[in-house]
Amino acid sequence: MKYLAILLLAGLGFQSCNRDGIAPGTPKCIEDKILEFETNKLCAEGAKVDLYTFQGEFVYAFEQGNCGADLTTEIVSEDCQTLGFLGGISGNTEINGESFENAIFQNNVWLD
Repeated sequence: MKYLAILLLAGLGFQSCNRDGIAPGTPKCIEDKILEFETNKLCAEGAKVDLYTFQGEFVYAFEQGNCGADLTTEIVSEDCQTLGFLGGISGNTEINGESFENAIFQNNVWLD
């Protein structure tokens, strides 16, 4: 019985370490970036992180939300390298010379 209680408490401890709201299987560096993003986001609501396939790899779109007209969406590779920014004052739509319209949405990773 003592061991069962220890296992249950250990299980609860592991669950509390889970980064709530972040999709399972998300790379650790992206999880860390999401937690930083959540702290420093510009909009009070509507921010999100979506996973896409683009140019043969998985990329993450960090969208600030809709509280401003000229906010940018940062596009980040699986290994947390910034590939570029969409939107902004210039209305940029390309990453690495290709339209991001060619990206294929996979799923939402985090939602504010």
